[in-house]
Amino acid sequence: MKPSSDPITVFHNPHCSTSRQVLATIREAGFEPEVIDYLKHPYTREQLSGLLKAMGMTATGVLRRKGDLYAELALTKAERSDAEWLDLMVQHPVLVERPIVVTPRGTVLCRPKERLREVL
Repeated sequence: MKPSSDPITVFHNPHCSTSRQVLATIREAGFEPEVIDYLKHPYTREQLSGLLKAMGMTATGVLRRKGDLYAELALTKAERSDAEWLDLMVQHPVLVERPIVVTPRGTVLCRPKERLREVL
């Protein structure tokens, strides 16, 4: 496949091995994506809503259930609506699974990392 000049965006967490592997795979394929460290540059509600819509997913579908913060938030209220989780993800972007990759062929949560093939 010949690399194109169409933009690729990776919502990346440099501390995540899956995110690093996906980014490396994109670069090995000859692309230089726009890399957004979403922990330093958090999602806006509109941006995250747009990504969810593009992936055909809900907020709970990209909710990262690992870590102390999720445990604390999940226990403070028995059930949360998708809108409530979305608001919490904007406040605490660590709650979003990663990486999310946007290409001209689509938007996908690369978990597992092999899902990158769908859009690269």
